[in-house]
Amino acid sequence: MSSVPFHYVDLRTFCYATEDDKRVEDALRTFLPEDYPIERAQSEGHYGDRIIVLSARVENADDIRHVLTQVASAPDIEAVRAELDDRVDDNCSFFLTFDKQAAFGGDVERGDGITLRAKVEAYPAKREKAVANARELLEEL
Repeated sequence: MSSVPFHYVDLRTFCYATEDDKRVEDALRTFLPEDYPIERAQSEGHYGDRIIVLSARVENADDIRHVLTQVASAPDIEAVRAELDDRVDDNCSFFLTFDKQAAFGGDVERGDGITLRAKVEAYPAKREKAVANARELLEEL
């Protein structure tokens, strides 16, 4: 795989008041290269409870490749490939969610808790071209 047809990959998760922020950060790091910086933003829930938003934007091609290799290790990656038409929007963004608890254990499973949004390169910037580029890359991994 010589080039990566993604401009960037955003990963984001929330750490609620009932969760340990170090453990949630470890879950997010399952997808990231070693020692990759994670941004933290403090927020407040509807009832005044603490919410920490943990996020990382990966823009370097080698780091994007690392994240996508982790994504491709999901046991149901074939289903993701089959759903690409539904997972790429008109802005050429690819969306996928992962199980936060499984990620804490080092496993990559689809579920809820960690959101991945990747901007797919497409020239011209059309959804159909983005779907084709994403499909080609996921088949290579």
